[in-house]
Amino acid sequence: MFIEQRSIDYVPLRERHGKVWHLWPIWFTGDAHLATLAVGVLGIMLGGNLVWTAIAVLGGCAFGTFFMAFHSAQGPQLGLPQLIQSRPQFGYLGALLVWLVALVAYIGYNAVNQQLAVQALRGFALTSVPLANTLFMALALLLALIGYDWIHRAQRWLAYLMLAVLGLFTLGLPLVAHFPAEQWDLHAFRPSPFLTQFFAAAAYQLSWSIYVSDYSRYLPRDVGVRAAFWWTYLGSFIGGAWMMLVGTFAAALHPLADVARAAEQAADAIVPGLGKLLLGAALLGLMTITALNFYGASLTLLSIADSVKPAAGGAGRRVISLIVAAAATILITTTAASNFMDRFLDLLALLLYLLTPWTAINLVDFYWVRKGHYSVREIFNPQGLYGRWNWRGLTAYGVGFAAMIPFFSTDLYRGPVARALGGADIAMLVGLPVAALTYLLACRSLDLGAEAVRIAAADRGLDPPPATPLARTDWHDTH
Repeated sequence: MFIEQRSIDYVPLRERHGKVWHLWPIWFTGDAHLATLAVGVLGIMLGGNLVWTAIAVLGGCAFGTFFMAFHSAQGPQLGLPQLIQSRPQFGYLGALLVWLVALVAYIGYNAVNQQLAVQALRGFALTSVPLANTLFMALALLLALIGYDWIHRAQRWLAYLMLAVLGLFTLGLPLVAHFPAEQWDLHAFRPSPFLTQFFAAAAYQLSWSIYVSDYSRYLPRDVGVRAAFWWTYLGSFIGGAWMMLVGTFAAALHPLADVARAAEQAADAIVPGLGKLLLGAALLGLMTITALNFYGASLTLLSIADSVKPAAGGAGRRVISLIVAAAATILITTTAASNFMDRFLDLLALLLYLLTPWTAINLVDFYWVRKGHYSVREIFNPQGLYGRWNWRGLTAYGVGFAAMIPFFSTDLYRGPVARALGGADIAMLVGLPVAALTYLLACRSLDLGAEAVRIAAADRGLDPPPATPLARTDWHDTH
């Protein structure tokens, strides 16, 4: 079928296809677009200099992508979308907490994407920017509807274009750009802009965690955890850090221009016309990442619906869920405040706080506690093995989130520790270990032996036996 038929259901081994290196272009292009540019300007906007903002971008991307890439490796092992995998940790209904957070991310990012698209489209002298923006959203929705295979193809095609454009920009910029000496002064370190930029970059990369397995779940199970991790990590880190740095350097050159105009002016200084090419390529990348967000929002809405009333998947229900996601995006976009970049920073902070405990719990459970051994059928059983409300995951999430509150630093609330640190936000460094350790302690009472017996019985006949005992070998290779 031209349109993907599966949604939140399990992908059988006989339907698995693709190569593990396909994860590189989907996440390189997934980061190489206009929204990523906007993340790279935050440190400059807050008064940081160029060299320390660039270091914060690289460090934040390296840190946040680490967790995101480990989530990607879960997809081939389980054959399930990312968020449905939260039921073993939080329960059949308890996972709704995580899914509501994910919806905030999907819809919030797409609202940001719409505003950035309008900024970019205004530079192309179009007769009707609203019409072009409507076409932008329609194409994103169409790609999300067609689904997994065509999303992968589009990302691969765009990766070649973005590599060429970013390569030309990077090679040409040192020849034409001249920055004041203070922009390179390592002694001009300011903790607040540095930490804000660092954790904004980390949060941005971490935010892909909620759907990264959605685009690896059709891969054969024998691709290996390490290979899936590294192809995802390198694609996302290179695409994210490279694009953010374009934003950083453009903002340092043109601090009074908006994100799109600053990048265009910096590129045109290298080669006249390169600015339009850069914006056009980044706009195409923005369209495909908007499609990924719609696709993820669709799967999340279907997961929520499944928790209320289990039903068979299919293209029809995906169409309805995509319409709902698009309507929510349009509503937020049309009512958004004019101080766009401030709200974008607030969104990144909110996602950092909400996703940090979840990522710690999900990864600890998958790689340390259960070591990848789950029952697919029990994940979809309301009265099954994992319960309706799992006190272990919910408690660990609550404790991890509460531990971060004194470290919050936003316009709406600044905790006492953040105030003592001059506004610096290090909440993620607290939430990750607290949530992880709390969950590990709570899982000491788990009877994994009895659970393994129930898993074997529940999933008997789910797939033909694999040709080799890869899963057990693969997990030993990762520890």
